[in-house]
Parts: sequence; C-alpha cells; structure tokens
Amino acid sequence: MNLPAPNLDDRRFQDLVDDAKRLVALRCPEWTDHNVSDPGVTLIEAFAFMTDELLYRLNRVPDRLYLAYLDLLGVSLFPPANASTELVFWLSAPRTETVVVPARTEAGTPRTETSESIVFTTVDDREIPPRSLIRIGSQPAAGDPWVRDTKLQGEELDAFQRTPVIGDALLLGLDDPAPGLAISLHLDCAVRGVGVDPLDPPIVWEAWCGSEWSACDVVSDATGGLNRRGDVVLIVPAGHVASVISGERAGWIRTRLEQREADVPTYSVSPLVRSAAADTVGAVTHAIHATTVDDEILGLSEGVPGQEFGLAVRPVVDDGAPFTVEVGTGAAWEAWVEVDEFADQDADARVVRIDRTRGVVTFAPAVREADGAMHFYGAVPPKGAPIRVPRYRVGGGARGNVAPGAVSALRSTVPFVNRVTNRRSAHDGVDGETVDEAKARGPLTLRTLDRAVTLEDYEQLAKRVAPSIARVKAVPATGKGSEQGVRLLVVPAAVHAADGRVEFADLIPSNEVLTVLADDLEHRRTVGARLAIEPPLYQGITIVAKLIARPRVAVERLREDAVAALYTYFDAARGGADGGGWPFGRPVLAGEVYAVLQALPGTELVDEVLLFGADPVTGKRGDPVQRIDLEPDALVFGFEHRVRVTAGV
Repeated sequence: MNLPAPNLDDRRFQDLVDDAKRLVALRCPEWTDHNVSDPGVTLIEAFAFMTDELLYRLNRVPDRLYLAYLDLLGVSLFPPANASTELVFWLSAPRTETVVVPARTEAGTPRTETSESIVFTTVDDREIPPRSLIRIGSQPAAGDPWVRDTKLQGEELDAFQRTPVIGDALLLGLDDPAPGLAISLHLDCAVRGVGVDPLDPPIVWEAWCGSEWSACDVVSDATGGLNRRGDVVLIVPAGHVASVISGERAGWIRTRLEQREADVPTYSVSPLVRSAAADTVGAVTHAIHATTVDDEILGLSEGVPGQEFGLAVRPVVDDGAPFTVEVGTGAAWEAWVEVDEFADQDADARVVRIDRTRGVVTFAPAVREADGAMHFYGAVPPKGAPIRVPRYRVGGGARGNVAPGAVSALRSTVPFVNRVTNRRSAHDGVDGETVDEAKARGPLTLRTLDRAVTLEDYEQLAKRVAPSIARVKAVPATGKGSEQGVRLLVVPAAVHAADGRVEFADLIPSNEVLTVLADDLEHRRTVGARLAIEPPLYQGITIVAKLIARPRVAVERLREDAVAALYTYFDAARGGADGGGWPFGRPVLAGEVYAVLQALPGTELVDEVLLFGADPVTGKRGDPVQRIDLEPDALVFGFEHRVRVTAGV
C-alpha cells in the first residue's frame, strides 16, 4: 500500500480569508465593512488565493520526494505490452507458385470517424506454397486403412463404411505438409449421406501432426456434411507433417465421424465422393500490435558520460528483438546494445539503457571515486558522432485485444493477396503502468530484492517479468520429496466479447509467456525449490435463469444485460464482488446468482435459477445444484449462460 503522506498545512482558501478578517477585526477595529464589495476584502481574497496555491504545492512535496526515492531504487514504469494474434492472409486465387507475405506487413481494423485503426504487424516472412491432393482413401473405425490416387474416373467412393460407425474416417493426402496453410478441398459428393443436419454434421476435420491427429479450423463447409458438391476450407494446424499410411507418403488430412449428443442425428448411409482436389488459398502468420519506426536520428554526441536522447515516438514495445543504437564512426556505424543496468559493465562496453515508457535512450554514466579517479560504467560516444536507432516498434496496450474478425484492412500491398482477417481474438495486450501503481509497487520491490523466497515474491516477480498476464497466484505444491515446491498459476489477459464472454482457449497462457516466466524465475528461486508454472484449474458453470421484467421494460434488452452480468460477475479475470477476478477456490452459490440478477435495472423478480457444473472443453453439463465447490487452486469459467425473460404485467 502507499506510504501515508503528511498534510503539512490543511488550510484552504476560505480558512485563510476568515483568519485574515479576524486579524483585521483585532488590529483595525475601525474597519467594519467586511463585505466582498470592499476593496480591502478583494485584496485579502487575492492573497488568500495565492497562498492556497502555495500550500497546495507544499503538500505535494512528500509525493515528489517519494517518487524521487523510488527513482533512486531503480523503480520505473512498466511499458505497455503489445497484443498478438494470428492473421490469415487470403489469396485472390490459387497460385501455382509460392507467394510470400514479407515481415512487417501491416493490417488493421477499419478506420472510422471516431477511432483510429488498430495496426498489427507481421513478425516473420510467410511463404504460401501451392499444395495439391494426390491420395484419397478410407479408414474404418476397427480396420486397416486403404488409399488410392485421386483419379476416380467416374467411380464413387464411400467416405465411410456402408453403414457408418463412429470413428470411420475419409482420408485425404496432400503432396506435401501444409502447416498453417488454408487449404480449400474441392469435393463432389452425391446426395446420399442422409440423416444429418447439413449445418452441423457430426464430423470433425483433423490433420496428422507427428504423434496425434489435431483438429483443423474449419472456415467453411459448402458440402453440407459431404452431401453435395462444394468446397471445404480448412486451416491446417502448425504441426502438420508428412507420414505414411498404407504405404503412401503424404500430408494427411481426414474427416472423422464423431460421437455427438444423443439428440444429434447421424448418417444412416455413407456419403459418396465422386471427385476430390485441393488448393492453397491462404496462410496463417503471427502478428503483433505495433508499428515500426526506421532509421531515426537522435542527434550528435557531446562526448560526456550519461547522455540522454529522446525518441520521437513512445512508448516502445518489446517485440523480442534486441534494441540497438548505432553510433557513427567515420564511414561505418557501430552497434551499441541494450542492457538492464550499467553496474557490472566494463569501461569500454558499448551499451545503452532504454526507458520504454518515456522513450529515452541513456548512455553509460561515470562516477568519481574517493581518490579523484573517474570510473566509467561503459563507453562514451565520441564528441560530434551521430547517433541513430535503426529500428524500434511502438504501440501496445489493452486496445490491441481485438475480437475475432476485427482485423480486416490490409495496410500493406502484397501481390496476389486480397484480404486479411484474424480468426482468433488478439490477447496479452496490457496498458502501461501508472504512477500510482508504481508507488504501490515500490515497497514490494524493495522487499523482494529480485529474489523469490516467499509466495508473494514469486507473484511480484512474475508480474514484473510478464505484465501481459491478468492474474497470478503462487500456491505451495503439496507432495513428498521432489514433488514439493511452488506452483505459479497464471491467468492471461483475454479479450471479452460485448456480452462478456471469453473463449476458454484465451485463458490458457501461451508457451511464449510460460517460457519467459520460467527463464527469469529460474535465476531467482532459492536453491532446491521446485517451480511449476501452469494455468489454474477451471470449473465451468452454466447458469439457466428465468426473470420477470418490470412493466414497460424492453424484454430483449433485459435479457442481454442479464447474460452480460452473469459472464462479467463469474469471470476469472474481472469477476467477483470487487471486479478483480473470481477468488481462487471460492464456491459458486445459487443465492449469489439471484443477487446479481435482482440488482439489474428492470428486473421485477428472479423467478428461477438453475446452476450446473460444466466441462469447459466439451460443455457437458451435470445435474442442477445449489452450490458448486471449487478446488483451492481453481477459478470459475462461465459457459453458455441462458436467461429467459417474460414481460411483467
């Protein structure tokens, strides 16, 4: 918590005026007109106003000294963290040659009259090679697969067994693996796979990824579940590799008949495939919420230690690439690299520090020792040498956590690419730290001192290393021997839809975040302490409620508000009574649901509440209960809440 700042003088404007009038009455009793129209009173009020301003500045001195003390400790504001997402670049038409989407290609949200475009930049070059279908076959649920070439020549191929069985699969082999590619499968199917809902057929598309079949992202299916001629557009997982099935090597994709709920219809007869082909129509690449600044000249060196130069744009985001500064030496440029501190640097080390929040580049200082000698903590650029930054990126912040489909505007021209989109929401964007937040963090930083001993130490260090995480909780790992240690439970910052929903996949921290945390905390933990970094357990819940609206209240609007309130209150990152996230291990009670819904404007009566435990992955629900208990290291996850509202009389 903040250190209490003393109030050096609590007098305000009116107090000063009243004190002056009392002194006037004491020392000048003949002055009896103390109304505001009197010129003397006007002078009193003028001086009281200036004195009040002086007292206000005087009372700010403790805060200023407190911030100066934090600066001596090396406490600086955390810069914003940039959001990241996967962009799909779509070809205008299939190509026979490889198309390249270069690094630093920009795409963003559409610009409107009230908001600027939120720009994302690709990190690496992305090749979009052509792919074709060379093999087709079938694999019964309990039998050996068989494959053949795709030249059916008028023949019709049963996708599954004549009488389909759960687990039957249609095999499709590409000439090469297609990791991260968008593949369009052109299928001519006979109208025979009757018995299924063409909008939700009981099949799943998968690709072989070396050790297991992984689900493909189905963009569209115009075949109605293999029932008519059409295209199936898939995004193949990044781990797709070539393998051998029935003696044939290919990049295998399959569609498998899966088990659905009892009321979901399935195939009564196997679909027929008359022809099959494939083309590459796009590719997925990683992008971050940032724009790039190239070749910025900072100025000329004065040849003295501790020089500072400000960047033209700030804040600077950490995109994983090293930040470098170049100093001109004749016809060449020397690279000076970024370091965290100057304390252990040699006198000739070409190093700099960067304050990413303020956008300030600092060169190494020098300190005069007791004997009068100067000790340099890094090299000093020669006097008159030009200084430039070859590249840096700016951006970041929570506004980069855009919803799926929000990025749709190409800002860079890429040959043969006509559109772009984000199939998944962007995540990990966090606003920069405020001064008040840094003041609260200062004492904790002093206590932690860059080493992890207590559970609170692990939490504070984790927040400093990865500011993109929304919550972190350190709990003891119970067990014997090597199983003892610390479990660090990490909740990433996830984007919430307009109704408060969040995708379950967005609540799982990325491998990049886990790696960064593990690498940093490995050097700070005590000897012998074992550390496991993982997401918390999530207990899915489904709430079904019935409300009665007050007279003249819009029923649909109240229903939307009720659903949003449930998703917001029972949320891992921003739920609970204080909005700071659902407490770890806190049970969910039906009575609390009543309270949330009854507090909504327009609610006359909460007629019924049903509370179900749900699997956050499959969505399978249990029986209705009045209380759902959570494990001590578990959080709640809202899944498919349903609210029915009837109009009041």
